[in-house]
Amino acid sequence: MRQFMLLIALTFAALAPSPAAADPADIAAASRGVVRVVLVARDGGQVFYVGHGSGVAVAPDLILTNAHVVEPAQGDGSIVIGVVPSEGSKSYGAKVVAYSPGNDLALLRLADGARVTPDTIYAGAPSDGMDAIAIGYPSNVDQAQGLQVEDIIRPQAAVKTRGTVSGGRSAKQFDTILHTAPIGAGNSGGPLVDACGRVIGINSFGSVSDGNDAEFFFAVSAREIMGFLRKAGVQFQTNAAPCRSVAEMTAAEEERQAAARARIAAEERQTSEMRAKAEAAARRKAELSVIAEREDGMAIAGLLLALAVIGAGAGGLFFTRGQKYPAIGGAAAGAALMLGAVLVYLARPSMGDIEDRIDLPKIVPPKAATNSAAAPTGKLMCTLQPERSRVTVSGENEVPLDWQADGCVNGRTQYGKDGSIYTRIFVPNIDSSVSKNSFDPATGEYRVERFLLGLDAMTKARSVRQQYDVPSCDAGADAQTRLRAMQSAIEQVLPPQPNEMLVYQCSKAEG
Repeated sequence: MRQFMLLIALTFAALAPSPAAADPADIAAASRGVVRVVLVARDGGQVFYVGHGSGVAVAPDLILTNAHVVEPAQGDGSIVIGVVPSEGSKSYGAKVVAYSPGNDLALLRLADGARVTPDTIYAGAPSDGMDAIAIGYPSNVDQAQGLQVEDIIRPQAAVKTRGTVSGGRSAKQFDTILHTAPIGAGNSGGPLVDACGRVIGINSFGSVSDGNDAEFFFAVSAREIMGFLRKAGVQFQTNAAPCRSVAEMTAAEEERQAAARARIAAEERQTSEMRAKAEAAARRKAELSVIAEREDGMAIAGLLLALAVIGAGAGGLFFTRGQKYPAIGGAAAGAALMLGAVLVYLARPSMGDIEDRIDLPKIVPPKAATNSAAAPTGKLMCTLQPERSRVTVSGENEVPLDWQADGCVNGRTQYGKDGSIYTRIFVPNIDSSVSKNSFDPATGEYRVERFLLGLDAMTKARSVRQQYDVPSCDAGADAQTRLRAMQSAIEQVLPPQPNEMLVYQCSKAEG
C-alpha cells in the first residue's frame, strides 16, 4: 500500500506544472552585459592590484555594482577603477557617478565613449522556488586557473552558477533576495538573473558557515535597484512578462493552431451542411415549380383540345344543314384550338429543366472561416498578443506600421515576399541583436523574432549583411531577388531559436 501511494505521489509530481527551465541562450545573452570591475592603485611608476568585483550594464555606458566593491576608491585618488567586459579585446576606465552604501549599490560611467550591451531588469516579484543564476567573476576560479593580473584585465567569459530563490527572507538593512546560487569573493556586484536572463538582483553577500552548514546568499533586490537608478536619473530597460520557455511557447502555439484548425474544420462542415440543405430546398422548389407548370400545361392543352372537338363538331353540324360559312368558321376554330392545344402541350417544361431552375441562395461562411481579419493598407496599429509571445527584454506593447501592398513599410523599408508572408531581417551596426520581422497581410499578424547575439556571432551577421546592397522601396524585381539572397545568407549564421518571439495583431490605426 505504501509503495502504491508513493507511485501516485510521483505521478502527480510529474504532472504538476514546473517553472520554465533556464535557456542557455538567454543566460548567454545576459552574460554580454556582465563585466569585471577591477581596482588598481598607482604608487609612483608602479601599479598594484587592489581587488575586483563584478558588475552589470544597465545602460550602454553605465555599470551597476556593489558599493563595497568600489569603496576603496572613494576618497583615494591613487586607486583607479577599470571595467573589463566579457567579450571583445579592450578594457575601459570608469568613474563612480552614484554611490549608496545604505543599500550597497554604486553606478559607474565608462570613459572614452565605451559601450556595453545593457541587461534588462525584471520588474515583477521573484517567486519562491524559481530558478536563479548568478553571473560574475569569482576569485577562487581565477586562482584555480592560475590567472595573473595581466590575465584578469583581459576580457573573458563570466562564470554562471545555478540555484533557487527562497522567498520571504530579506536582510534588515535593505530589501534583498535570498538564494542558493553559489557565489564567491569577486561575484559581488554581479547580477542574479531569472531563467529568461533578466536581472532580479545584484549579488551582495553570503551567510557565514562554520563548514558544516549549508551556505545561502543575498542579492540586492530589483526594487532597490530600480529606486537607486531612478534617483540617479538612469533610463533603464524593464520587463515584467512571465518567463516562458521555448518548449512551452512551441507547445502552446501548436495547441492554438490545432484548435484553430479544428474550429475552421467545424465551420467548414457547418457551411457544407448549410449549403447541402439550401441546395436540397432549392431543388425541391424547382421540382415543384416544373411539375406544377407541366400539370397546368396539360390542363390547358386538354381544355383547348375539348374546345377544338366542340368547334369541329359545330362546323360539321352547320355543314349538314347547308350553312356554308358557319361550317367553315366552326372548322377553322376547331383547327386553331387543336393547334393551340398541341403548342401548349409541347411548351410545357421538361423534367430536365429542373437543374436550370435551381436558384441557390448565397451561403455566407462563418466569420472565422474567412479572411475577415485581413489587414488594410496604410497606417496600422499592431497590438502585442502576450499569450502568444515570449517576451524577455522588450517592452513594446504597441507598434505602429505603415503597410503598403507591395511590401513597403513606413515608406522606406522594403520587405521580401516569401509565399504570402513578407519578411525583413535587420542587422544593426550598434545594438547586439538581430531582428527578423514578418507580416502576413491575409491575417494582419506581425511577428518579431529577436536574436540576442554575442560579439562573434554579431560580427558574422554584420559581415554577411555588408556583402549586399539593401534595397529601398520601389527598387524592382531584381532588388527583391537580392533581398531574398541576403536574408537567406543571414539566417544561415543565426541560432535555430530566437531569444524573443513577439506576436502582434494589426488593425487600422485610429485618426
